[in-house]
Amino acid sequence: MNIHFKKLNENAQVPQNAYEGDAGVDLRSIEETTLKPFERKLVSTGLSMELPDGYAGFVLPRSGNALNKGLSLANTPGLVDSNYRGELKVAAINLDPSNSVEIHVGDRIAQLVIMRVEQIFPVEVSELSDSDRGSGGFGSSGVK
Repeated sequence: MNIHFKKLNENAQVPQNAYEGDAGVDLRSIEETTLKPFERKLVSTGLSMELPDGYAGFVLPRSGNALNKGLSLANTPGLVDSNYRGELKVAAINLDPSNSVEIHVGDRIAQLVIMRVEQIFPVEVSELSDSDRGSGGFGSSGVK
């Protein structure tokens, strides 16, 4: 599937797969910034994109950044609707309790996964059908 990206900044890089078969493409920073422990910042990618109707983009943390630096996303996954044409920005958070995280121009800060989504049409009803689970919520299936 071809996805159209527009560079909004000379430092922007159109995302690419690191390996054939990767589900996500890397989003890169176009700015220099430092996040102190537990600090959140909106980091620019300098890109906008055009998704086809029926698809959405999901911005996810990169596992290496999360493990090695404590860099994650404050709103994971971040959702990009198909009708959004503004700049893609990453709500970064430093989850390391004692070390700052430096982000440099060109650093891979998140990954973008494109998925098909169904449009929903909410319908109010007075009753819902029964299921085996019922209203069992958090922890209802046990731990073992």
